[in-house]
Amino acid sequence: MSAAPTPVPAPGEDRASAPAEPRAPAKDASQLRQKQLFADYFETLAHAREAGRKVVYTFVPGNVVELLGALDLLPVLPEINALQSAMRKRSAAHIAEAEKAGHSEDVCSYVKCDLGMLKSGNIGPTGTRLPEPDLLLLSYTGCFTFMKWFELLRQEYHCPVVMLHVPYQPDGVITGEMRRYVVDQLRHQVVPALEKVAGRQLDDEELRRRLTRSRQAEDDLVAVWESARHRPSPIDGYFGGVYYIGPIFSAFRGSEDAVAYYRELRSEVEARLRRGEGPVTPDGAAAAERYRLVVEGPPNWTHFNDFWRMFSREGAVMVSSTYTRVGGLYDTGFRHDAERPLESLADYCLGCYTNLGLPSRVALLERYIRDYQADGFLINSVKSCNSFSAGQLLILRELERRTGVPGGFIESDLVDPRYFGRANIENRVQSYLQMLEARRGRSAA
Repeated sequence: MSAAPTPVPAPGEDRASAPAEPRAPAKDASQLRQKQLFADYFETLAHAREAGRKVVYTFVPGNVVELLGALDLLPVLPEINALQSAMRKRSAAHIAEAEKAGHSEDVCSYVKCDLGMLKSGNIGPTGTRLPEPDLLLLSYTGCFTFMKWFELLRQEYHCPVVMLHVPYQPDGVITGEMRRYVVDQLRHQVVPALEKVAGRQLDDEELRRRLTRSRQAEDDLVAVWESARHRPSPIDGYFGGVYYIGPIFSAFRGSEDAVAYYRELRSEVEARLRRGEGPVTPDGAAAAERYRLVVEGPPNWTHFNDFWRMFSREGAVMVSSTYTRVGGLYDTGFRHDAERPLESLADYCLGCYTNLGLPSRVALLERYIRDYQADGFLINSVKSCNSFSAGQLLILRELERRTGVPGGFIESDLVDPRYFGRANIENRVQSYLQMLEARRGRSAA
């Protein structure tokens, strides 16, 4: 499954091989802050053992990093390592290593990248060695691959696993029974397992403080997302959006660092709004906004900036996306709540995008298309991610029927460069944008 997920290099860092690209634009203060946050964090992980720190591997959707932080445990998120490796052009070698060990070509490429990295010495994307886990915390939120992935990691690391099983939301409703089921697991299984690793009891007040900070960051992130309702949008809610979600979907939610980052990011975006500016792209300031699109599905990480440029150079701005909600649907009203610590964590896990059934996903996309006044919507169907790609043609047809807005469909992969067909994808994107332009001409006639 794709995750966000999503600490990634700032725009312009994953330079493709094209010889004459412009110099990367100057970075905003928030970009520099985020880059330093993750550099420092990977350095902390590299020295975790000598510092006596304990490490828990977990996933992005449904993660409970506030709990980990309250117990001074360091989270490692395998999807983040995979996408970071892809942006740094290292995923192909890791995938080849995993396939050489017998893993099928059809297996999720995140999994193969992670396993290949492990087999190659567990050198992380920044070039530092990652520590082995003291515990595998499997939060199951709609992706069966997660369970098989951690089975494989358990065989490799010979460490304990604790599972937080999150019921699927077939009807888009969190019931009291579902919430109690997750809370009981947190109270009687997850927290005791974490306390055993940490060697101390959970500090309830520290957990509440972290949940309060999560709520502050979530408020600011939603304000950033919703700035895209304006014309021109000051942000790109898909390509740019993956930078914005990095701290909150990974190791930093609940920290003072996350609060500071999102306060600064919101201030920058509001300043862009006041100046009437569009988003920053890999080539600098965006071209005039011509098309407003909503996107379903994860991005391709191996050719991220090339993919972005296919749209930004045509004035196409992604005003909203489902991928940037994979680690939390805050814009539907959810916030972490310090007065209901475990119940709040349960609701967060239950509400992840990949834990929703197709009717709920369609309804969410319909809302984004209408609220953000999109001219069209695009589906990027990812070969090795069934959690996203299953049912996407049905989503496309149903959204066109409900909204009258035309959809586009392209195919790529998460971190396997063999499945990024640049010419094919660019042809489809160009054809789709030309169709939008033709429709606009007919409407004006």
